[in-house]
Amino acid sequence: MNQLERLDYLINYLLDESDIIYIPKTLSDKKILLRSLMNIREPKLISKEFLAIQDSYLQEELASKKINDISMLQPLQKQIYLYQGDITLLKADAIVNAANNQMLGCFIPNHQCIDNAIHTYAGIQLRLECYNMMKAQNQLEPTGKAKITKGYNLPAKYVIHTVGPIIQGKLTNHDCELLESCYRSCLELADAYHLKSIAFCCISTGEFRFPKYAAATIAIHTVKEYLQQTHTTMEVIFNVFKDEDKQIYEQLLKA
Repeated sequence: MNQLERLDYLINYLLDESDIIYIPKTLSDKKILLRSLMNIREPKLISKEFLAIQDSYLQEELASKKINDISMLQPLQKQIYLYQGDITLLKADAIVNAANNQMLGCFIPNHQCIDNAIHTYAGIQLRLECYNMMKAQNQLEPTGKAKITKGYNLPAKYVIHTVGPIIQGKLTNHDCELLESCYRSCLELADAYHLKSIAFCCISTGEFRFPKYAAATIAIHTVKEYLQQTHTTMEVIFNVFKDEDKQIYEQLLKA
């Protein structure tokens, strides 16, 4: 199969599971439809043929993009890096996903959150692994904790999922403690798996409304304290997407 044939196969397979009958004609619209169908699909088993074609499709899509390896970055401090760009194109041992407490990914079609992007480009296996993990746990994921899964079709080997605090009103000390726990839990889990590098997104600063400067201050302090206390050689990347976030991290890391 060529890439267009794979795309058509994946769309038609997922459409057969639903009541949708309209299939767009343009390549860009087909890609949007595929992402939407992957986003809304419940975690359940799927055929080996689908997974093989999906993986081939996602890997070829990935090959057409620029992968950013940690070896291409320059540290701003010892073992600490700053990377601006798409975390799903970052090659590190693990990337961190800002998850919700169901840990199943974002079900909103084509939503622009990091949870949606990671689940889309990892492939539908990721949602199923998360589902099985949460089914075994039999409760929602507590805020401040972390879980690890495979990275599947991402450049990263693993995804570490953590649930950050949701800010309802004024920022509290408890909110700050929970965010600190997110970073420490991810670092501890990465060390437990003997990972050499981990890339953090800006946990809780999006729809969870944690103030950006405060969040970055907590993130950097927690990481530096962990590195100093444990003497781990693990390298840490702070991943930002917006210029505002980059300026905050540069200011704090270069201070």
